[in-house]
Amino acid sequence: MSDLAQARRLIAGDEAAFEEFFSGYFPRLYRFACARVGGNEDVAEEITQTTLIRAITKLHTYRGEAALFTWLCTLCRREIAGWRSRTGRVLEVPLAEDHPPTRAALEALATFGGDPEDELRRRELTELVRATLDHLPGRWGDALEWRYIEGLSVSEIAARLSVSYKAAESLLSRARRAFRDGFALVADSATAVASRESG
Repeated sequence: MSDLAQARRLIAGDEAAFEEFFSGYFPRLYRFACARVGGNEDVAEEITQTTLIRAITKLHTYRGEAALFTWLCTLCRREIAGWRSRTGRVLEVPLAEDHPPTRAALEALATFGGDPEDELRRRELTELVRATLDHLPGRWGDALEWRYIEGLSVSEIAARLSVSYKAAESLLSRARRAFRDGFALVADSATAVASRESG
């Protein structure tokens, strides 16, 4: 089903569509929010719920020009900005550069020095990594964060997903490949945009 078709079902009041919407988008949007509120799970849950509820009331404005998840992330960013404004919190997104499998996608960081321009590039790269993880399908982004940011073992990930060790290992392998390919596309796109803006 296309995102626009799903939105139309929601607007029409289809109960099954509401179940699919919340169960399908809550985990991904929660992870998106959690990474941006310093890992505060209670705040992330509240922001995610508020975002999804507001999204339902604004679905009539969704035209399908962007993926529904991208549209939800835009709404979620506004909720996060509101939370930061209310609490005075300014947070940096943590980077997973110390974990070997993720490091391959971040090798450019090794050549960075300590000047402000390098720090800006580091932040931009961090955002690209997060954007790639946020848009991986299913639980792939979750699994990669659990493995390389939280440091969970494959067995622990298998338990979280209620699958066998072999299935978790296979999922991680597919997720790594998807991350590598997705990161390359996102990075190339960002480079192209930067080139156009500077030219």
